[in-house]
Amino acid sequence: MKMTIEIDCTPLEARTFLGLPDVSVLNDHLVQEMKNRMDTNMALLQPDELMKNWMAFGGQATEQFRKLMTAAATSTMTGSKP
Repeated sequence: MKMTIEIDCTPLEARTFLGLPDVSVLNDHLVQEMKNRMDTNMALLQPDELMKNWMAFGGQATEQFRKLMTAAATSTMTGSKP
């Protein structure tokens, strides 16, 4: 025997019927917290801030690369092995 039961209710009504807790207040709090964090961190996504961060890192990386190449060229010219 096969039986099909169709229940027409809202998600809130289903949670209440099944005895599940109402987490809408917690959900609203979490959504608001995420919005606040996104607003706070939005400054990091500004193009001028990104360029400052990238250029600071890029300058250091360029200097390290130059030192590496200088050391490699010096050791090759003098015949010593690294």
